[in-house]
Amino acid sequence: MKKIYSILIIAIVAASSCQSAKEVEPTVTNIDSPAAEGSQEPNLFTDKKGNVYLSWVEKKEKKAILSFSKLENGQWTSPKKIAEGGNWFLNWADFPSIAVNEDWMAAHWLQKRTESTYDYDVHITTASNSGNNWMESFIPHKDNIAAEHGFVSMMPIDKDRMIATWLDGRFTKGEGHESADGHSMGGGAMTLRAAIFDRTGEISEEWELDNRVCDCCQTSVTMTDNGPVVVYRNRSEEEIRDMAIVRYVNGEWTAPQIINADDWKIAGCPVNGPSVTSSGQNTAVAWFTASGGVPTVKLAISTDAGATFSAPIVVSEKITSGRVDATMLPDQTVLVSYMETKNDAAQIMLAQYNQKGELLQKMEVAKSSSSRSSGFPVLTSNKEDVYVSWTEIGETSMVRTAKVNL
Repeated sequence: MKKIYSILIIAIVAASSCQSAKEVEPTVTNIDSPAAEGSQEPNLFTDKKGNVYLSWVEKKEKKAILSFSKLENGQWTSPKKIAEGGNWFLNWADFPSIAVNEDWMAAHWLQKRTESTYDYDVHITTASNSGNNWMESFIPHKDNIAAEHGFVSMMPIDKDRMIATWLDGRFTKGEGHESADGHSMGGGAMTLRAAIFDRTGEISEEWELDNRVCDCCQTSVTMTDNGPVVVYRNRSEEEIRDMAIVRYVNGEWTAPQIINADDWKIAGCPVNGPSVTSSGQNTAVAWFTASGGVPTVKLAISTDAGATFSAPIVVSEKITSGRVDATMLPDQTVLVSYMETKNDAAQIMLAQYNQKGELLQKMEVAKSSSSRSSGFPVLTSNKEDVYVSWTEIGETSMVRTAKVNL
């Protein structure tokens, strides 16, 4: 009888230990930022080897300076300057980025072509992975038209090449006006374009992927086992602005496909783009919509590299302002970052889902601001480690970074 009783006690203790382990709360550990006061517009990137990089912008006098840092032993290295300029187009939603290949890296920014606020080009520069010597920048679009070009996403497609996608305003020039989001509204439609480039800046291919898209929402790109896929906000003739995807399959781009028919009809651009992440065939897209007047963050999951998607999961509604990002962990769970506003205070939130779309956990990462100056929080992962960066608003702005222990 004593033996049976002892076994029961051991079993109960073991069960309690397992239960406690599952109930351990995720923690957020701040990492000292390499950026100075006045910094803003952070971007994160994890390379194939698992190295994590941070880029950001600082303003000094009349110049903008784009810098980057690498995470080593849990701390950011000393900043290295990528480029600087006095004629850059800086916007809270349309920010520079960095992408890293096996032994070289690329960075982009937007540079004004004329004195007009909304005539600017995409500029890309490359360097070895040391990031010490950046080459003279090149422009991936060859239209040579003074118009808006922006909302860039970049990703390696093999060790020698990267893909860049962007919104292209070459057909928008005409009688127009400034929209509420701080961009120009012209005559024709904004298009989505992409190009392949190498470390020397040579463009090997360029395409128009969609001839009518939303004017000022971020694009997002990922590499699946089948090739690159690009997600973005589409724009119909009836002003329905839902999420769409194009996929590069067998040497050709597929026709644009709506991920989910939210049927969000809105006359202007909501300045709230999607985020796509993948691992092998598994692909996930997070996005914001306000269809029916209800602000909502959604997540859809694909097991065939974006060819088809599950019914969308509601991540947050009513109190969210979107500003999403997403990353996929080695266990194939998906993390979505987004913003919510409760009691007039904004928070950066993080939610984790499995491949079945089941919520595993949800947590607050940091306090923030609902103002535009707080920008878009960004998210990345390295194996099981998760990193978040955002712009903190106070007397001055400051890029902050943190590690999330799930």
